[in-house]
Amino acid sequence: MAQMGRPRTFDRELAVDQALHLFWQHGYDATSLAQLKAGLGGGISAPSFYAAFGSKEALFDECVQRYLATYARVTECLWDENLLPRKAVETALRQSARMQCDDGHPKGCMVALGVMSAPSPENARVADGLTQSRLRTRAGIVACVERAISAGQLPETTNAPAMAAVFDSFLQGVSILARDGVPHAAIDAAISQLLLTWDIAASIASPSPQGRLHTGG
Repeated sequence: MAQMGRPRTFDRELAVDQALHLFWQHGYDATSLAQLKAGLGGGISAPSFYAAFGSKEALFDECVQRYLATYARVTECLWDENLLPRKAVETALRQSARMQCDDGHPKGCMVALGVMSAPSPENARVADGLTQSRLRTRAGIVACVERAISAGQLPETTNAPAMAAVFDSFLQGVSILARDGVPHAAIDAAISQLLLTWDIAASIASPSPQGRLHTGG
């Protein structure tokens, strides 16, 4: 009688979380199948791995989608029009910094670090989800600046893409600071300093103090 295949001895949901951490820490190309098999536990064999996930690329895609549906949600506030534009940007920055410095997972942001650990040219497609997430966040910051201009909270002469790039570049750079062990308190203080850029621009949005709108959180 033919021997039956060994039953799956690992929790698939937990395995995806473990794989997510490996990809987050090392990137797609640098994470080997051997690392994945070891990290997933349960003594999973190569045939069992492919039966469960299809391929390394498919597993990475699943991990990216899980990351976007969980950790990356910290910047969704950029699209919340119930928040004042400045408050939306501030909330995104502070929530992201807190998440990136958390000890419960690899430091930094997988969406940002995907640029630095970009897959080889033949595997470039696997980074599409991360690229689209960065574009969405950037567009969200631009939308906040444009909303503030329309509401008279920033001068009409404000260059929205340029101002948004200031905040977006800081947000991307938080990953390096977190990986280098810069404390969350220092990054949070830097966010307060950065927001002065908005406040200085807002201070000239109206010709008189009486006409100025409150721009704080």
